[in-house]
Amino acid sequence: MENLNLPDFSKYAKGFSESKFWDKLAAFAKSAGLKVVAAALLLYYVLKSEDTPRADKAKIVGALGYFILPVDIIPDFIPVAGFTDDLAALTWGIWSVAKNITPEIKDQTRLKLRDWFKDMDEEELKGIL
Repeated sequence: MENLNLPDFSKYAKGFSESKFWDKLAAFAKSAGLKVVAAALLLYYVLKSEDTPRADKAKIVGALGYFILPVDIIPDFIPVAGFTDDLAALTWGIWSVAKNITPEIKDQTRLKLRDWFKDMDEEELKGIL
């Protein structure tokens, strides 16, 4: 994952806020798709955990900030491809903080996903949850 030539996500941290995060998810959940939303939620719940170290929280805030900001490598309004770069940023975030992902956080993520994607196929979440 280190060799993907991804941008420095720390510069996107200023774009993160809880309200912006939930607004973006509410507005784009269906168009972003199950994997993107799952990755974003998973990182959010790791961020909220008191057990997550500050350095890992900083990585998460950068990745989520990139997801939230409308101006990124591939604009979100482009059909199909628009959230590809966001998924890459979120995947990098998950990879970077994987040691903090507990079964409880995965359950929290699944529960919220079921609220938004009533007919979700958990097979699609392999590799994320």
